[in-house]
Amino acid sequence: MSQVLHAIGRPPPPSFEQAKNRRQKVRAAGLDPNYWYAVEYSSALGRGEAREVVFWRRSVALYRGDDGVVRAVENRCAHRQLKLSGGQVHGCNVVCPYHGWEYNGEGKLCSVPHELFGKPLPHVKLRHYPARERYGLVWVFFGDPARADSVPMPEIPELEGRRPWAKLLVDFTWKAHHSMIIDNVSDFTHAYLHRKYRPFTDSTLTDLRVEGDKVFVSYDTKVADGPLMRIFVDRARTNVNAMTLCYQYPYQWSDTDGKIKDWCFCLPIDEQTTRAFFLFYFDGFKIPFLPLRMPRQVMEPVLKIAKPLVFKPLLEEDGVAVEAEQLGYNEHWTAPIAELNPAVHEFQALTIRKWEAYLAQASPAELRGFG
Repeated sequence: MSQVLHAIGRPPPPSFEQAKNRRQKVRAAGLDPNYWYAVEYSSALGRGEAREVVFWRRSVALYRGDDGVVRAVENRCAHRQLKLSGGQVHGCNVVCPYHGWEYNGEGKLCSVPHELFGKPLPHVKLRHYPARERYGLVWVFFGDPARADSVPMPEIPELEGRRPWAKLLVDFTWKAHHSMIIDNVSDFTHAYLHRKYRPFTDSTLTDLRVEGDKVFVSYDTKVADGPLMRIFVDRARTNVNAMTLCYQYPYQWSDTDGKIKDWCFCLPIDEQTTRAFFLFYFDGFKIPFLPLRMPRQVMEPVLKIAKPLVFKPLLEEDGVAVEAEQLGYNEHWTAPIAELNPAVHEFQALTIRKWEAYLAQASPAELRGFG
């Protein structure tokens, strides 16, 4: 994108170090890698399969060994720098597609199948990344591996235990900076965009609090007011006239009366590309046109039907908007800031503060590729 703008005589947006104001800084900021990031669906990675995931321009080979365990290593062979994600999985190791060099889950070179010309096996160790699975997603810790065990993952008790809530996962890869997505999902002033599906209407900001690395926002609003949503939401047992949201860095969640909840997990691919995972989960639905609760075992099949009818097209409207916002910012990044919602100011301030803190403490080696 920067090359295209330069080619047509328009300067690209500034880097984080060059930025002069809050909007310019937040639109160039990365996300601290010392958190757990959702990178893929567990179901998308079968045994013996490998694929590439990217965090802030850093490519990682994600693969599942024959033992069913997911591993993540730097996505390059030390020999000729080919991507390991393009190779095969042998046992619990990943194999380069060019010469067959084989690496284990800690990035150590284990085997070279060709002649070594009288030399010992090279002492090669690629970077590796802790990986886990939870809530139907694969998570990777892209920062200091020594810190992984002490950094909590998102906790969703409603999805654990013997009677977990019904859930739905949806993801998109959008050509937009991650901060634009956080602004979008927590700012209810854009109800006009969703006038067809009406996930929220008539919103009034009632509370805004900053507590450490969390920004809490509350709205009085009509939730799930669309024609299809209305017939399933149990309004007799759920207060759908208010919602609480939180930017719990680097994640976002919302809660409607403790009965309808969701999370948004952003995977920043680069300054203008983000993969967003949306996880919706529900305590209960009603049977349409009857005052009866829907059996929980029926809810997930209903959600699968609703996914292409409501959830995906609704969120695709957000995707169109944030991608257009990115294009607009690329052209008008020098324009004055005209943001009215004070919550958005706090979301952006938190993102900037956390990125500044990361840059201040990271070693030169750690910053390589993340700066």
